[in-house]
Amino acid sequence: MAKLILASGNKGKLREFSEMMAPLGWDVEAQGAYSVPDIEETGLTFVENAILKARNCCKHTGFAALADDSGIEVDALNGQPGIYSARFSGPGATDADNNATLLRKLQDSDVRSARYHCVLVFMRHANDPVPLICHAAWEGSILHAPQGDGGFGYDPLFWLEEHQCTAAQLDSVVKNRLSHRGRAMNQLLQALS
Repeated sequence: MAKLILASGNKGKLREFSEMMAPLGWDVEAQGAYSVPDIEETGLTFVENAILKARNCCKHTGFAALADDSGIEVDALNGQPGIYSARFSGPGATDADNNATLLRKLQDSDVRSARYHCVLVFMRHANDPVPLICHAAWEGSILHAPQGDGGFGYDPLFWLEEHQCTAAQLDSVVKNRLSHRGRAMNQLLQALS
């Protein structure tokens, strides 16, 4: 199996990427196994932050790296939390903290439309002049209270009208096929083959 280092310590992302990459012969490991230091996400876009993370991971491990920068864009909040989705409630925020902050900010809004975005960057090495960049979005809306205990992040609040459930209530196989991350991953897999 070829080794690929995920430029993240997020256990939910590691699980999803491992499930999606395993059939193609990739052994996905977290950057923490190589003591890769976190890099400050100074980019202003998902693309910039994903490139920063992938390059940092390649530099410290010597292996190919896969970086994901993703988040949720809420129309009533002019696109927030966007690139700040994981730290919407501040440094060290938990998923529950971020969900509570989102609900508080939307409490007086009837506009609940939102979308998840995922940008994946695959770099062969730290100086890769042509990293693969894939982007996908997933449309939904924000509920007034969480439902379901699967997934992670904003999944318990992210309502999928066509499925009449939240992302947190979807079977993981279905979620991997439909989600922003799953769609971006399919683009990446096609590009790699």
